[in-house]
Amino acid sequence: MSKTLIRGAKLLGGEPQDVLIDGETIIQVGAGLSAEGAEVVEAGGKVLLPGLVDLHTHLREPGREDSETVLTGTRAAASGGYTAVFAMANTFPVADTAGVVEQVWRLGKEHGYCDVRPIGAVTVGLEGQKLAELGAMHESAAGVTVFSDDGKCVHDAVIMRRALEYVKAFDGVVAQHAQEPRLTEGAQMNEGVVSAELGLGGWPAVAEESVIARDVLLADHVGSRVHICHLSTAGSVEIVRWAKSRGIRVTAEVTPHHLLLTDELVRSYNPVYKVNPPLRTERDVLALREALADGTIDIVATDHAPHPHEDKDCEWAAAAMGMVGLETALSVVQETMVDTGLLDWAGVADRMSHAPARIGRAEGHGRPVSAGEPANLTLVDTAYRGPVDPAGFASRSRNTPYEGRELPGRVTHTWLRGKATLVDGKLT
Repeated sequence: MSKTLIRGAKLLGGEPQDVLIDGETIIQVGAGLSAEGAEVVEAGGKVLLPGLVDLHTHLREPGREDSETVLTGTRAAASGGYTAVFAMANTFPVADTAGVVEQVWRLGKEHGYCDVRPIGAVTVGLEGQKLAELGAMHESAAGVTVFSDDGKCVHDAVIMRRALEYVKAFDGVVAQHAQEPRLTEGAQMNEGVVSAELGLGGWPAVAEESVIARDVLLADHVGSRVHICHLSTAGSVEIVRWAKSRGIRVTAEVTPHHLLLTDELVRSYNPVYKVNPPLRTERDVLALREALADGTIDIVATDHAPHPHEDKDCEWAAAAMGMVGLETALSVVQETMVDTGLLDWAGVADRMSHAPARIGRAEGHGRPVSAGEPANLTLVDTAYRGPVDPAGFASRSRNTPYEGRELPGRVTHTWLRGKATLVDGKLT
């Protein structure tokens, strides 16, 4: 097995250290290491993190390979420093059976750029009427532990309760897309001053907050785990903070775009800014940053949502909702959280690796960078700053809201169990 010596990296942003990898495992961490025959990576000044884990990725395969495939999506993940992603269930056919989740899992194994953990649907066809085969998906080769109807809300309280009861048997988690459907009929953007001025259908914060409030109470009643997808409002933060203070088993995620962008951008009518949930206000953005810093929000998840050109190059009302995010997530987090002093790099490692791996029960990921651990790692040039150019993306889609925007940080290397998937910014 090959050896790799990463020399002089700032481990979690701390003092420079060397890291020696032998095969799939880190075998030594310290100063002045040497290893005969090892490939040496000079990492002076760069930050070494555990491989990132994304609990919310849309890989689109099967069914929408024009947007993304497991291959292109995992190549994008490796480019962004990820070693594991959780693939959402809203594919065609829906990932609501053992057969479909195993197909996605096997495609991830074949391509090898990162580990792919399928997320199973909560209900058959994402229709919210009948529980999907939760137990069969868990017992399948894919070993599904996270279930979500993301893209749609599990709006029926009885169905949500039954799902929480079911997954409790094998320590699973239900990840809820919090969107009360009646309150968001015809909604095009955040409900507020900007929507009123533009005459676009408003998406009120209470449509998210009311579902979160219901579901944390259900999780408390059942004694099960609930995870809140792409939390986006200041009110949602307060509900999750209250639930955690009560000891309720709730976790929550925020996307990079909700940490940086506001609904003021919708004034351009550029559909690249159309997303679900919508971009909110500056007040919401600041509340989300503070909540991520203090741990009320547990993780950053990309909600990587690729779309073909024609689904975004159209009038606002007809455009699809979603943004790609795997290749820019770490840069946005550096800009909004690290460069502002809200998080250090150890905090980033927790929110983007340790905690998502723990919530999703992704064994071998989110581990400390220390001897005896799997060599799932990412190396970041934090001094870099440059414009985002989607033409260079590994993703099949280009619907990024950051085109031309200068962002800090660049992932230069990614290792999956000791095998380099990205070297000097280029996929292997």
